[in-house]
Amino acid sequence: MPISTDLPSDPQLDAILRRELNRQRRKLEMIASENFVSEAVLSVGASVFTNKYAEGYPDRRYYGGCEHADEIELLTQQRARKLFAAEHVNVQPHCGSSANMAAFFALLKPGDGVLGMSLAHGGHLTHGASVSFSGRLFRSSSYGVREDTELIDYDQVLELAEKNKPKLIIAGASSYPRVIDFAKFRQAADRVGACLMVDMAHFAGLVAAGLYPSPVPHADVVTTTTHKTLRGPRGGLVLCRRGLAKAIDEQVFPGLQGGPLVHVIAAKAAALGEALEPEFIDYQRQILKNTARLAVRLTDAGYRLVSGGTDTHLLLIDLRTVGLTGQAAQTALDKAGITANKNAVPFDREHFSVTSGLRLGAAALTTRGLKESDMDEVSDFIVEALRHVGDDARLRKIGLRVEEFVKRFPLYPGLDA
Repeated sequence: MPISTDLPSDPQLDAILRRELNRQRRKLEMIASENFVSEAVLSVGASVFTNKYAEGYPDRRYYGGCEHADEIELLTQQRARKLFAAEHVNVQPHCGSSANMAAFFALLKPGDGVLGMSLAHGGHLTHGASVSFSGRLFRSSSYGVREDTELIDYDQVLELAEKNKPKLIIAGASSYPRVIDFAKFRQAADRVGACLMVDMAHFAGLVAAGLYPSPVPHADVVTTTTHKTLRGPRGGLVLCRRGLAKAIDEQVFPGLQGGPLVHVIAAKAAALGEALEPEFIDYQRQILKNTARLAVRLTDAGYRLVSGGTDTHLLLIDLRTVGLTGQAAQTALDKAGITANKNAVPFDREHFSVTSGLRLGAAALTTRGLKESDMDEVSDFIVEALRHVGDDARLRKIGLRVEEFVKRFPLYPGLDA
């Protein structure tokens, strides 16, 4: 199926599409929650299934003409169950937050207690933050990391569980660079009779490749996005034990969503199919090698990494030691052709709109074909840019060098920009 950005009938929209393709091609994409889908996934996501309403589930639809939508959804479920050794999978959530919301409403009633990782220490908005549904509708408490190691304080998890008696304990994070011990979370949940939910959105691809411990044997419910290390379209999945299948499905539809995005589910099937191939394991291994190399190079250049390094696809730089804020670093890197995001570090005193940290990820660069030696050049660009924050002329020159560098790693050569 061909893919194209050519839209001559709408020149204004056509120009925006071309500018975005050029932005992705010309810059170093280092946002840890982003990736580049394959041309196959891109094509399927733009398929004729975008025309189809399919409220309900296979063989239980509210519209006619869903026989092929049923085939797509069943295929996606089958691939997800195989990839993650899950008893049941719901493939309809539009995003990770929708997946998490479905899990909350299936396991809890409004006002019930939840225990999740503090947003300030690397957790996610939907793990109990006060501005999210998870903190507004439920009685939330938060655990964090130890100040000396910046690793999850499992003693604190157990203490807070025993003190607050939550109905749900959440493991998973959006900016935690180390492996999470799911067995310890299971022990804490069992101690107080709570359910355990794991949000593996960031490391799902590593789990699929067997390079990160699977949470599936430990958790009652596992949620994930499909667009980070899993390298699929933007969307979500919910994996659960067979006994929770009906409750989860009823919360996704009709509880939270109407018609599923069948074209996106089809793209999920394409990505899951790719993840079942042996090459996907090689890809995930390369992500870990590239991230580790970047961590070493940045440390050697004098930057302090939260927890001292990384076990995953991401790392977090504590910029307080070099007198920068995350906002200043993000802005400078963007001018230098490097897309990243500011991020709070544990025990950060800056406002969330400013932060003291910078989060970097290697998944998207690895998709483009970068290896360890290439990450050396990337680290040099980053270090030079961070040493010349505010010098726009110097940053523009770095950006031109970045643009030449990335030409060695073509992105979507079949698309005409």
